[in-house]
Amino acid sequence: QVQLVESGGGLVQPGESLTLSCAISESIFKDKAIGWYRQAPGSQRELIALITPGGTATITSAAVRGRFTIARDRAKTSVLLQMNTLKPEDTATYYCNKATMPFNFWGQGTQVTVSL
Repeated sequence: QVQLVESGGGLVQPGESLTLSCAISESIFKDKAIGWYRQAPGSQRELIALITPGGTATITSAAVRGRFTIARDRAKTSVLLQMNTLKPEDTATYYCNKATMPFNFWGQGTQVTVSL
């Protein structure tokens, strides 16, 4: 059974930081590029960052480039999203999945709310 479990979201003020974690089935973690996606209310889900099995990271969203980083935690077979200098427009539900041809199912996501 495939595992995709996101965690680490919360309510923060503008300028603060959060680290999200995506726990993934080991077989997927080892062989597939993993992406972090986000979906704001009324918007489509978008891919914002991805990391290959070898650890090459790409921030695919210009809106978060320079503020967010993605990394693999090999000890925990998880993928982290470090989010710095958060802005109100980063408010969304964040998900992880394969970076290409994502599974048809998604985890529950983790809510990030950036507000005063």
